Amino acid sequence: MIEKQTDVPQGLESFDSVLDEIRRRRGEFARQRYVPRDLIQRFKALGLFRASAPARFGGEPMPPADFLERIETISAVDGSCGWVASFGASLTYLAALPVDTQAEIYQNGPDVAFTAGVWPVHPATETASGRLLINGRWKFASGSRTADLLGVGIPGDAGGKPRTAVLWPDQVEVVGDWNTIGLRGTGSFDLLVRNVEVPKEWTFVRGGQPTIDEPLYQYPLIAYAAQVLAVVNLGIARAALEYAEAVGSGSTGVTGAPRLADRAYFRTEFAQAEAKLRSARAFFYETTREAWDTILTGDPVSDRQNAMLRLAATHAAKAGDQVVRDVYQLSGTAAIDDSHPVQELLRDASVPPQHAFLTSAMYDASGAVLMGLEPTVPGFR
Repeated sequence: MIEKQTDVPQGLESFDSVLDEIRRRRGEFARQRYVPRDLIQRFKALGLFRASAPARFGGEPMPPADFLERIETISAVDGSCGWVASFGASLTYLAALPVDTQAEIYQNGPDVAFTAGVWPVHPATETASGRLLINGRWKFASGSRTADLLGVGIPGDAGGKPRTAVLWPDQVEVVGDWNTIGLRGTGSFDLLVRNVEVPKEWTFVRGGQPTIDEPLYQYPLIAYAAQVLAVVNLGIARAALEYAEAVGSGSTGVTGAPRLADRAYFRTEFAQAEAKLRSARAFFYETTREAWDTILTGDPVSDRQNAMLRLAATHAAKAGDQVVRDVYQLSGTAAIDDSHPVQELLRDASVPPQHAFLTSAMYDASGAVLMGLEPTVPGFR
């Protein structure tokens, strides 16, 4: 067994200083294909990895909107760092574990980085001792090289929700096969497990009933998991608009044509993109705060509110992607060069809408619920 996570002092880190370091090192993260441990420690010192840990175990649960705004700000500097930091919300999954299991996980402090590769689900065989024998290879475990705990998908409940087996890093081989067009620094590598036995009490149904009675665990878990990824694109889109604003008032083009800001089409399309982003962002945070306020009054989040959260998350991811594409179109011929600043934003923004939680199928599922029908995709609630 490897040494488990130790407590991280809080209040010793500056958010702005972490953002400055990300600006300096973002190229390094993309080249090595993951965010390194020293930066994860800085995220922990900011409280991002105790933001979804139970208060009873020393966590400091953060209202969803507050956490999402922090991830959005990081993502405006670097999408990969925002994506990895967003997994500070993943401890909400672990709230479905038995309380004694959680006590062991948090025995050295609440700053735990957890990630999982859930798909494809692989069967688990029950052993004579009553444990589950795990074998298989799972994809897309973001931040897996620096995680304190790892999860893998095994068959779950009849409602289409998989079960996750929780393992320590020394029980898992991380396969460095993350080669993508965007979000290259997320380290979303494969997980390979060979003949590892896991106690049943170290497994949980993803989206299952929490065993911890605290407000954050009443917030719709799958919706929150979609939101923390979608908000990355709000940050990336903001970076694109800031770039367009800066260059729009700059020098004339290579052909001697007027500045971009002097052209009516540029001003018009820039303004439309600004409105598109702000509208999506307002919808996103409005639904988040409404659901949280409902929980704080002691009421459960309704199916309609959950559908709105899923709809707003999907819309934010796709609107952010479109805003970056708008900026690319506005940037002229220079933007086709692979080294152009918009190229990296374009590649990064294209990734979140491809996530299973944020595909166009969520529009259909949300619409079905809003019309009083059952959702059209499994695990929507």
